[in-house]
Amino acid sequence: MMNKRINKVAVLGSGIMGSRIACHFANIGVEVLLLDIPAKEGDKNGIVNKALETAVKTNPSPVYTKSVVNKITTGNFEDDMKKISAYDWVIEVVVENLDIKKQVFEQVEQHRKPGSIISSNTSGIPIHMMAEGRSEDFKANFCGTHFFNPPRYLRLLEIIPTPYTNPELVDFLMHYGDKFLGKTTVLCKDTPAFIANRVGVYSIMALLHLVEKMDLTVEEVDKYTGPALGRPKSATFRTTDVVGLDTMIKVAKGLYDNCPEDKAHELFKLPEYVAKMEQNNWLGDKTSQGFYKKTKTPEGKTEILALDLKTLTYKPQVKVKSATLDMTKSIDNVRERMKVFAAGRDKAGELFRASFFGLFEYVSDRIPEISNELYRIDDAMRAGFGWELGPFEVWDAVGITEAVEGMRKYGHVAAPWVHEMLAAGHTSFYKVAEGIKLYYDIPSKSYVPVPGAEAFIVLDNLRAKQTLWKNAGASIIDLGDGILNVEFHSKMNTIGGDTLQAINKAIDMAEKDYRGLVIGNDGANFSAGANVGMIFMMAVEQEWDELNMAIRMFQNTSMRIRYSSIPVVVAPHNLTLGGGCEFSLHADHVQLNAETYMGLVEFGVGVIPGGGGTKEFALRASDEFKSEQIAQNVLKERFLTIGMAKVSTSAEEAFDLGYLQQDKYSISMNRSRLIADAKAKAIELAEAGYTMPVKRKDIKVLGKQGLGIVYAGANSMYSGKYISEHDKKISEKLGYVLCGGDLSAPTEVTEQYLLDLEREAFLSLCGERKTLERIQSIVTKGKPLRN
Repeated sequence: MMNKRINKVAVLGSGIMGSRIACHFANIGVEVLLLDIPAKEGDKNGIVNKALETAVKTNPSPVYTKSVVNKITTGNFEDDMKKISAYDWVIEVVVENLDIKKQVFEQVEQHRKPGSIISSNTSGIPIHMMAEGRSEDFKANFCGTHFFNPPRYLRLLEIIPTPYTNPELVDFLMHYGDKFLGKTTVLCKDTPAFIANRVGVYSIMALLHLVEKMDLTVEEVDKYTGPALGRPKSATFRTTDVVGLDTMIKVAKGLYDNCPEDKAHELFKLPEYVAKMEQNNWLGDKTSQGFYKKTKTPEGKTEILALDLKTLTYKPQVKVKSATLDMTKSIDNVRERMKVFAAGRDKAGELFRASFFGLFEYVSDRIPEISNELYRIDDAMRAGFGWELGPFEVWDAVGITEAVEGMRKYGHVAAPWVHEMLAAGHTSFYKVAEGIKLYYDIPSKSYVPVPGAEAFIVLDNLRAKQTLWKNAGASIIDLGDGILNVEFHSKMNTIGGDTLQAINKAIDMAEKDYRGLVIGNDGANFSAGANVGMIFMMAVEQEWDELNMAIRMFQNTSMRIRYSSIPVVVAPHNLTLGGGCEFSLHADHVQLNAETYMGLVEFGVGVIPGGGGTKEFALRASDEFKSEQIAQNVLKERFLTIGMAKVSTSAEEAFDLGYLQQDKYSISMNRSRLIADAKAKAIELAEAGYTMPVKRKDIKVLGKQGLGIVYAGANSMYSGKYISEHDKKISEKLGYVLCGGDLSAPTEVTEQYLLDLEREAFLSLCGERKTLERIQSIVTKGKPLRN
């Protein structure tokens, strides 16, 4: 592979995509030069500066922390293009116009250093056309790198070489995008709309036509094509509103014009209602109305209306009922849900068959046109459109043979290679062997490993053969090389008695026969925290002894994570709240995904962190105390982090908030590498001669001196009406534990002393009516209550 280093990246064009691509490179520590056309009046960098300012203010944010922006320098094409001579990679993200792009590349050619990478983020213009007329060195180092918007959050990066692109550069970018940018990199052919948009826009357009044919409403379609189907919550029409109807129309028109041979050619024509929406400029969020429209009721309440596709008028949304959807509710495994959809006897089942049978034909026909390998199409759809399963994976879940028969009834025929595959006795597109995922390779008519899969550990692939122990809430899986893994699989990965039992069991097993433990899972979220429903039941029934035991068990498990004879690595991603955060606080090492939203959020349910989190913040504050004055500031910081239930918006921010400690965490950019990286860290710690830390007896707490500050602060917040009376009470309990109680002078205490105070405070708050009201609101409505 090429021995290239990317230290500096120049991004040409600061529109929505350009500015956000620049932000994402800055996120990973790369120095970025962001250029755009000079402003006609005033500051020549006015356009680029305004674009960057707008990007950073967007929600969700394109940057991991505010300081990331310091890595970006702005400039304009007139004065600063010469600076690109010092840059390793130049990415063009200007307007989608071939002539303009060619003019930009003309300038790039004059100033770039030989051997530097040049790429285009185009989503519609053939890549080879942009390379025409350029030098040999330019052509060899040029290709398409198509990021999906927003680049920080959508994991797809399509790499599109031209016939002139150096194959080593392609390998380098595939690896760099995966490892450093955290992307699912998909190699594409230089065909219209590449892979994800070709299949994704076909899927949406087919659906838009089916809506008319089947007389479906906007609400029905979004209900049937949302999370139950393993799709984002925004489903179909809401997603179109967010992305912009004009964007989708543009890609559809491009496909209609450029793919005359495509069997589905006519589907890329707009249905009449969509054409009218385009005329009316109802393009979605950017024009304040699309398939949905936000309005105010006469009482001043916000209401979201849905478009009636027949009359093109907006009306209040109607609740959608479906027997098929009801049947999927109790099924956690998305593959199992596909079978239910395929057999559904109502509109949801009918829409599933009509749309997926068409999609199966479409994707099978696209091989080898857009990709030689079927797994690339699945990768692109999962990473670019947020589907949990790609089209071939859904087909596998339904059953290939059954689907092929069903397709005929709907007028669809699978490509000849599928029939040949079935005739040879191969009845699935994928299978797992020795924990490695294999796909059906059409030219060799055999199953081969998905390239690069050896760098990932997918628990799904190990579960069948390597599960050593399990209960309803968690499993212990052997990762090999002497490392065990505890995987949570409760709803939202909440932590209850089952989970605690599994962690303790795994530590017992590892201390006896293994050399390390990882706590990680492949769920949508690492953990939404403790099972508050269980706490609510015990508190309502006033089973104080049981509740006391449950909290003690939680605390003891956190302490065992820290004090065991083997290294324990916690591997969080996405939501890592409450107990999930407390486990991370106690780990020997935290290997976390860049997108980790970590926080102690117990205040929201009327309690304080009770699984060792409050104790740990007191311990960390003690380690930061330098002098009396600073000690009080440190205490205040720690107090506010818990009291305001601060949740990090990235892994980097979790460090800034004090949830992570220097030298005790590392970040995996690519979520798919997380468990493998955590396992590698556990091995590293074991091989370095891991020894159990000594329990702390030297934690300095401030006693009454600190309590004065806490109580005064809580009082002023309460009198200023910033917090309720109950918030004030929780704040005082929290302060009491952080200060080690009302000791007359600063004193050194043990961890157990603080754990006992923490548990006492937690229990006493569970006896408060207002706390129970808060817990009930979360359990029954899923909404926090401020009472």
